[in-house]
Amino acid sequence: MENKMHSNGSSMGKCPFGHGSNTASSKTVTEWWPETLNLDILHQHDTKTNPFGKDFNYQEELKKLDVEALKNDVRNLMTDSQDWWPADWGHYGGLMIRMAWHAAGTYRVADGRGGGGTGNQRFAPLNSWPDNASLDKARRLLWPIKKKYGNKVSWADLIILAGTMAYESMGLKSYGFAFGREDIWHPEKDIYWGAEKEWLAPSDERYDSVDKPNTMQNPLAAVQMGLIYVNPEGVNGNPDPIKTGAQVRETFKRMAMNDEETVALTAGGHTVGKMHGNGDASILGADPEAANVEEQGFGWANPTKTGVGRDAVTSGIEGAWTTHPTKWDNGYFEMLFNHEWESVKSPAGAWQWEPVSIAEEDKPVDVEDSSIRNNPAMTDADMAMKMDPIYREISLKFKEDFEGFSDAFARAWFKLTHRDMGPKDRWFGPDLPQEDLIWQDPIPKGKKDYDVEAVKAKILDSGLSISDMVSTAWDSARTFRGSDFRGGANGARIRLAPQKDWSGNEPKRLQKVLSVLEPIAKAFGISVADTIVLAGNVGVEKAIKNAGMNVSVPFAPGRGDATAEMTDVESFEYLEPKADGFRNWQKEEYVVSPEELLLDRAQLMGLTAPEMTALIGGMRIIGTNHGGTKHGVFTENEGALTNDFFVNLTDMAYKWKPAKDGIYEILNRKTSEVKWTATRIDLVFGSNSILRSYVEVYAQDDSKEKFVNDFVDAWVKVMNADRFDL
Repeated sequence: MENKMHSNGSSMGKCPFGHGSNTASSKTVTEWWPETLNLDILHQHDTKTNPFGKDFNYQEELKKLDVEALKNDVRNLMTDSQDWWPADWGHYGGLMIRMAWHAAGTYRVADGRGGGGTGNQRFAPLNSWPDNASLDKARRLLWPIKKKYGNKVSWADLIILAGTMAYESMGLKSYGFAFGREDIWHPEKDIYWGAEKEWLAPSDERYDSVDKPNTMQNPLAAVQMGLIYVNPEGVNGNPDPIKTGAQVRETFKRMAMNDEETVALTAGGHTVGKMHGNGDASILGADPEAANVEEQGFGWANPTKTGVGRDAVTSGIEGAWTTHPTKWDNGYFEMLFNHEWESVKSPAGAWQWEPVSIAEEDKPVDVEDSSIRNNPAMTDADMAMKMDPIYREISLKFKEDFEGFSDAFARAWFKLTHRDMGPKDRWFGPDLPQEDLIWQDPIPKGKKDYDVEAVKAKILDSGLSISDMVSTAWDSARTFRGSDFRGGANGARIRLAPQKDWSGNEPKRLQKVLSVLEPIAKAFGISVADTIVLAGNVGVEKAIKNAGMNVSVPFAPGRGDATAEMTDVESFEYLEPKADGFRNWQKEEYVVSPEELLLDRAQLMGLTAPEMTALIGGMRIIGTNHGGTKHGVFTENEGALTNDFFVNLTDMAYKWKPAKDGIYEILNRKTSEVKWTATRIDLVFGSNSILRSYVEVYAQDDSKEKFVNDFVDAWVKVMNADRFDL
């Protein structure tokens, strides 16, 4: 019997399957119940999607890599392999630079997420963003090289290396390059790209006022959904270089770039390559994620033309910025300042700027026929480099100092492409710069060989409470962000500005604790950073003994102490916690719920849902609440690391009701006596079905030792999260 098929391969008859793999045919739990707490961002740390075994070590694989051979292959690629995807002017440099730029350029300093450090451009939504049109071809051009070197180089490293080698092949002396980016194997669900439901929705949706760029919703940096930076045509597609310049400034600030770095990156990025808008963008095929299976991961197919060279359409703006688009030179500034410009429409209908008049020899040659010359073009952001007073001054300085511009760009490009890699302990390769850069958060090496037990004994006799020791160590370590590997206990920056004054760190209590621990560190000739963590371990071990058990908390010496001169105060302000559910504290009310803020903090710290659960239960019982509040301290034996939090949360002898100011009361069912108080953070562990499943494990009579061991493991993980030297 004939069974007709749709073009997408599905049967027109009744489907015989249960739709277990049809992700488009049924709702998810969060779609059925939108208010439920979505733990997916913590499951991101699950390793089940990784095709490598648990013993795979990328740093060890990198040691086998022939770096020079790889660099030569990538460099040669720039002018080879012109068969199936011909390059503009026979050079893939512009395409490879855009690929690397758009990978790294998603980084934002507010939460450290985005960036090129994970190879996430291979997955949706990034692989199908409108701003990333045709980058699918760039990655596929690299496939033969990735295939050749295999596990010895990650996609993340290869993508960024391709951009750097492209610049070198066109004449730029690069500042350096570091390998060490490890690939992920599924989309990063934890990254919030915006609430818009359509690509390139008007930027008004993410601003309180589009005329005030600093009102853009945090932690976003790009002005519209599907863009890397700003709209090249102008604010909401309307040319106005002054307004666009203001958006450029805010966007690049949110990427941790200052005005000089912004000008250098804008000019350097537009010194080579071209924009593509010589055609009708509306006829292009689906993006890679939506394309049919026969497209094999390619998108934006041009059904009527070749889609390359003169027919290429990506941004909709058409033209090169400089006279020699495959050469690193000062042509960008010369073109920008040596001509008057007017706004016109491209063949694709996009707003762009072209010279009012220009000599024929100053025009770039056609990408296919060198006997033809075409007008150069500029975006609204380019014109901002000329018309914004601050950008103009910097641009004119660079125009007169090509060497200074080249150095500024090389440094800014290195920062752009390495900002999310963390400290040098994570870097590998022969081209590492020797200079310590403040944005790397440098930390000197600490002493490793000393009598740890003697230090612990001194701390134990110091008179500090369990709460003070554990809370201070936690506050020092909780700043760690696995998104860009910043923060953490190493460096002991909790004793420096700005961290020493953060309200979440209880400055008065912090100074009292530091006044005890710093002399101990000095007496033993060790770092304050090590001493703070050791004190936390001492507190945990004491709490375990109070619970009738004896478990040692592992410790790895060797942390160093950063100085104020090593600390970028403005940059570190972004690491300030606005809430910490682990210490039952929130700075103020926010649009999102306290439990959502807890998940965000836990994900940044690299914790799984079970680890988060164990830590919450232990921190409550130890008595580490901010300000000493008793919310969630479900025990008669505070300071002993028991499983009482879980036992009493699940005890049906009690009932729960809202009180006031976001606080809940736990009442004896028979007497209605208030037994304990709690926050939403505490009660969500009993109300959410997934979290409750973990709570029930720890509440069992046979789980007392398991809970302590799991707490210790999670505690050590937090304390060592930034120890890339281990």
